[in-house]
Amino acid sequence: MENELRIIISGGGTGGHIFPAVSIANAIKEHHPNAKILFVGAEGRMEMQRVPAAGYEIKGLPVAGFDRKNLLKNIPVLFKLFKSQMMAQKIIKDFKPMVAVGVGGYASGPTLKMAQKMGIPTLLQEQNSYAGVTNKLLAKNAKKICVAYDGMEKFFPSERIIKTGNPVRQGLLNSNVTREEAIKSFGLDPSKKTILLIGGSLGARTINESIIKHLDIVRSCGVQFIWQTGKYYSADIQQRLKDEQNLEMLHVTDFISSMDNAYAAADLVISRAGAGSISEFCLLEKPVILVPSPNVAEDHQTKNAMALVNKDAALYVKDSEAESQLIPLAVETVMQPDKLKSLSEHIAKLAYTDSANVIAEEVFKLAVAYSNNH
Repeated sequence: MENELRIIISGGGTGGHIFPAVSIANAIKEHHPNAKILFVGAEGRMEMQRVPAAGYEIKGLPVAGFDRKNLLKNIPVLFKLFKSQMMAQKIIKDFKPMVAVGVGGYASGPTLKMAQKMGIPTLLQEQNSYAGVTNKLLAKNAKKICVAYDGMEKFFPSERIIKTGNPVRQGLLNSNVTREEAIKSFGLDPSKKTILLIGGSLGARTINESIIKHLDIVRSCGVQFIWQTGKYYSADIQQRLKDEQNLEMLHVTDFISSMDNAYAAADLVISRAGAGSISEFCLLEKPVILVPSPNVAEDHQTKNAMALVNKDAALYVKDSEAESQLIPLAVETVMQPDKLKSLSEHIAKLAYTDSANVIAEEVFKLAVAYSNNH
């Protein structure tokens, strides 16, 4: 069995899908070094670079998302979906997996649908508190569904749900950099309170605008900021800050490659409410103000955020109110040690420390059952 463990992992589109997928693959490899793992992603999406960089082979499908506003635009999308299903069928035939794992994102739909059709057991990993359309459709024939939130039986058959939490980037947990070293690495002062602003890998316009609008507070509050603008907004923000004076308390960067340093430096984090980010805040016990993105399916980021807010484990600012409220609230909060301590204690209670290994074990069990019957 050990020599022939073969697993397909499919999905991607954003870091929130890719990091858990790679973490699951790493956990499988750690326990079963001879396992063969093949990723299936969507052509032109982030996974086509990130997965090979993590040391795994990936095949791309031409699949694309549906346009819910303009239905006529979906004719080529349907053609791509059909083509992707045919390609997925061939990939499965050639690779002969014992299990197919879906992490959400465009590619997981056709890949797991064909795997189910061909009798291959499937495991879904749903990161959000509100299930995605693809996973809801695939759940009918999935053997196991790994989730991170309570109450998921409203989307999935309860007898197949396992609450595992979301796997996170391994490097974050193994870091032993001190707060002082981390702050110095950003050219800032370890004696000052530090707020980290992150808008996801592409950035978040609202979070960026909220700081631009309050540069007077930034200068005068005695707090310092590490600000990841996102690559998409970087040039515009650099231009707008060009003539501003006395902003030495502001470290501005388009992308933070050493997130372990950024988290270690932060007394308070401001972030979107993606499921992967939230899992990281829980594990690292970080006080956080969440600003859910309004541009996601079924407004699932607000639902993710409220799952924490209702347990006093995070603060929340609505996207439409962020430009006026976010920075004043953040500065006020970071100056309250008791508030930070309380947020940290409550968010820590929601952490799952071993998600990737638990999911890897479930994958292995499905593979054993499959190989015993074939």
